[in-house]
Amino acid sequence: MALEIIGISVLWLFLFGYVIVASIDFGAGFFSAYSDFAKKKHILHKIIQRYLSPVWEVTNVFLVFFFVGIVGFFPKTAYYYGTILLVPASIAIVLLAIRGSYYAFHTYGKTERNWYLLAYGLTGLFIPASLSIVLTISEGGFVEKSGETLTLLYKELFVSPLTWSIVLLSITSVLYISATFLTYYANEAGDMKARELLRKYALSWSGPTILSALLIIYQLRHHNPEHYNNMFNVAWMFVVSFVFFVITIYLLWKKKRYGWAFVSLVLQYAFAFYAYGISHYPYLLYPYLTIYDGFTNKTMAIALILAFIAGFLLLVPSLYLLLKLFLFNKKYVKGQL
Repeated sequence: MALEIIGISVLWLFLFGYVIVASIDFGAGFFSAYSDFAKKKHILHKIIQRYLSPVWEVTNVFLVFFFVGIVGFFPKTAYYYGTILLVPASIAIVLLAIRGSYYAFHTYGKTERNWYLLAYGLTGLFIPASLSIVLTISEGGFVEKSGETLTLLYKELFVSPLTWSIVLLSITSVLYISATFLTYYANEAGDMKARELLRKYALSWSGPTILSALLIIYQLRHHNPEHYNNMFNVAWMFVVSFVFFVITIYLLWKKKRYGWAFVSLVLQYAFAFYAYGISHYPYLLYPYLTIYDGFTNKTMAIALILAFIAGFLLLVPSLYLLLKLFLFNKKYVKGQL
């Protein structure tokens, strides 16, 4: 297997990890804020805070690995995306700073203000929406190249149905993934009121999630026919993804095996995420940049692959310990610690 494919596969794995972990975090933040304004804080706030307290500082580890890796493996991405994403990335960084400051003040300073809680909750939707713009841009048609100058066509980007389809999927996925996990977490805590409310949220957001995914496929048919046609080569992966979606909904609807429901959800997104990546191959930015353009030298590539594998092998046990010692510690999850 070519080093380029190994490199992008490793990066895609870390990006997928970030999508799942960050979605739970962003959605939990939104539900926490929403519960306050919807007068349901007494039901959700405690269970959500017990989840957020030990994990908020490690959520972005996956994202850091991905950004370091993408520049290390594919140095040209720093030029292409670094130029055109100056404004969108700056917005995302500001939103992440707002979110991080809320965590710090709330955790260590015990600060609690409604407007700050609202800003915190909204960042849970705005951050994935702003980051999803990268996927839209990668489909081509939004970047103009004149010599060595790259220009992001903001008007075309913001009036494109594809843009808003991807933004919609990013928001609905955050709420669907988070609600499903928190349903399982509330069940483990024995908090039946929170579990039932979160289960309803998960079921409510499942429909918009699958519809927005179908809308993206429809928009790709017109915006990027090459990518759309490549999807048929991995159609079986999308079918398997849909099967896992049905399993998740069935288990949530029947109110049983919430842990397996979340595992099924992760598999649903894993198959869809990798099918999307494979069908997008070999482009990083259509039609200007592929994984073969400006790939780093062989020695650096091997070193990076080994470093990322070592990082992954270190990260997984660390997350396991976090889950075992805190999130799923029987006393902690029930609020006895």
